[in-house]
Amino acid sequence: MSVASLQITEPQSFFSRYLRWLDVLDPTALLSSEAEVENSRALLEKLGSANKYLTQDKKVNDAQKLCEASLHPDTGNAITTLFRPPAFMLCGTPLAIAALLPHTRTIPAFLSQFLFHTYNAGFTFYNRNVTCKPNKIQPFQPMLLFGYATYFSVLGALPQYLMNKFPSAAMQTFMGRILPVPLVTILSAMNVVAVRLQETEDGIEIKDKSGHVIGVSSQAGSKAVKETALSRAMLMGITAMIPVALHPLLSRSRFILRNSKALGPIKCVATALTFGAMIPVSFSLFPRQGTILRSELEVELQGNTTESVLFYHRGL
Repeated sequence: MSVASLQITEPQSFFSRYLRWLDVLDPTALLSSEAEVENSRALLEKLGSANKYLTQDKKVNDAQKLCEASLHPDTGNAITTLFRPPAFMLCGTPLAIAALLPHTRTIPAFLSQFLFHTYNAGFTFYNRNVTCKPNKIQPFQPMLLFGYATYFSVLGALPQYLMNKFPSAAMQTFMGRILPVPLVTILSAMNVVAVRLQETEDGIEIKDKSGHVIGVSSQAGSKAVKETALSRAMLMGITAMIPVALHPLLSRSRFILRNSKALGPIKCVATALTFGAMIPVSFSLFPRQGTILRSELEVELQGNTTESVLFYHRGL
């Protein structure tokens, strides 16, 4: 099943895409059996292009949502349950809380960062554009992903190490409150770029409005990776900013002055709510079926079609 068949009814406006993702991210989709997923796929394949006229039919709409939540748009194969879009909230929320909230020692900070970046790398890998045909074989892809996660985890835990080594007030303020937000924002974007770097080098398939493959474009690959990296950076940047912004406000409140131990749980809840609320916003920021102008393609590809706008699968 191609991206065209899965997303033929993808809304064009941000708000419409946001509402659609609210439905697709329903965690109960993870409980669907393989048979239910296959039945939904069979229904959409049977309808073919006619399904865009039947989106008001509840059965067809439910089948589309289940397929979008469970199947990879490029291959039609089922995505590993742990890395399906609805699982991102369930698995990512506790990892984001552990990675963003303060620690007292470097090792726990590193471990929380490692789990967070490992899961994000896995999610990016399983939801990437798989039409990329690598020019170089990479037999050690899992080890490469492990290396990326380790590298980003070291950088993420570095502020905690410096805070412990240099316990001055200025260092505590800078490393504990100022640096974490831009750091996690940049690292989250770098995570996406590192995992999907091959798409920018070897290119991804681009299609016309009829679904015919025009060629493989590295320009489209770069655009897809850039958009996904920006959406992930926004997700983590805003999530990281909320507990930092709340700290000075809450710490002066009467309730916290009387119950200082409540500050930590409140920040955890705020982080979880922000992360959960921002996931559909992040996924909706750019269309999953991306577009690129023919004039932006490589010169050798521009002659393959007369259409002014081409399509590609952006990935998540």
